[in-house]
Amino acid sequence: MATDNDWLAEETNGGADAPTDNWHVLVVDDEPEVHAVTRLALRRFQFENRNLTVHTASSAEEAMAIVEQLGDELALALIDVVMETDHAGLDLVKAIREEIGNHLTRLVLRTGQPGRAPESDVVRNYDVNDYKEKTELTAQKFQTMMYGGLRNYRDLLALKRKVH
Repeated sequence: MATDNDWLAEETNGGADAPTDNWHVLVVDDEPEVHAVTRLALRRFQFENRNLTVHTASSAEEAMAIVEQLGDELALALIDVVMETDHAGLDLVKAIREEIGNHLTRLVLRTGQPGRAPESDVVRNYDVNDYKEKTELTAQKFQTMMYGGLRNYRDLLALKRKVH
């Protein structure tokens, strides 16, 4: 499991295991360039005066370990569809929702190959919160997606805490 905190603005002091008040975001993609571009787009991103802690995974297996470790603390996961297989990202979404039972984390599928997983099929058959082609995500659209996802997560977490 990799956590890329070195680029975050005003990172809190302490080791990797030190408690933070940051939003936890997971980037799952087998392309190192995608991790680099995501870091760049989010380097100064804050939501409600809280920074991000960005966790990265290059495979569905690595991602599952992070999802299981963070549980409900994982606010948002950006998941590539095609990684070690043509449907690794879709299998990961199913595992997060059905095997782990995590319905709180906001899941956004990102694909560079939309023909392999057509949006209409994916949003109908998988419990995802958004679907984006990598080429359509300008810096502004990416930040808009992040604000929306984090707001949804925040509101669902508040409702869950009221119920319990």
